[in-house]
Amino acid sequence: MDDRRRPIGFFDSGVGGLSVMKEALKLMPNEDYIYFGDSKNAPYGIRTVDEVRKLTFDAVDFLLRKGVKGIVIACNTATSAAVEALRMEYPNIPIVGIEPALKPAVELNKEGSILIMATSMTLKEKKFNNLMERYKDKANIIPVPCPGLVEFIEEGNFEGQEVEDYLHNKLNEYNDIEIASVVLGCTHYPFVKKTISKILGDKIDIIDGGYGTAKEIQRRLRIQNLLNDEDKEANIEIINSSNKKEVLDLSYKLLNM
Repeated sequence: MDDRRRPIGFFDSGVGGLSVMKEALKLMPNEDYIYFGDSKNAPYGIRTVDEVRKLTFDAVDFLLRKGVKGIVIACNTATSAAVEALRMEYPNIPIVGIEPALKPAVELNKEGSILIMATSMTLKEKKFNNLMERYKDKANIIPVPCPGLVEFIEEGNFEGQEVEDYLHNKLNEYNDIEIASVVLGCTHYPFVKKTISKILGDKIDIIDGGYGTAKEIQRRLRIQNLLNDEDKEANIEIINSSNKKEVLDLSYKLLNM
């Protein structure tokens, strides 16, 4: 098979990375995609770094056996734990990770603080702290750990009283400060963006890294002459480690939201 006709692989700890794949589909609607969600072992944010690294390597090995031409680690926690080691292990495969979209938030140059909502592990990892260090003189950046939020999304809860109560409790402590923007540092969180905006108001920008990540895999595939030049519709295969029909149904629902 012509390498350009091979699919692009996406991996996440569950269904969240579909928010990134949706952006890739907008940019590259003629590519084929294989998405692997590891809902059986989600959430990754409560696991050790070694556990997350092993699960991520296992997922990448699986996608490579499926014949993908490039891989997006569409999970902030997995990116923090494993992306550098993966690039060393597979130097000839375009591998793109995701990190909190702090740069575009800073570049908005708005008055107020930037909140970064993410899993506890993402906020503790060296990769995130290096990112914070890079921008600490340009903005007041406040990490907001959100344990439990991924589980809502994995269960298909994006709106409603329970999710609103969780987010109210999480964000109410920042009522007394001016908020410039909110960065969603987990690929699950864009699916509750509407609820976050309802709580904070529509004047506060809510930013995620999905589009930038999709642009980066497109750029790397172009460099290696791996972009598909066929005029066709995307073929999408979604696989989930849970093997539960309701999880696959949720995955396709999220892809079409």
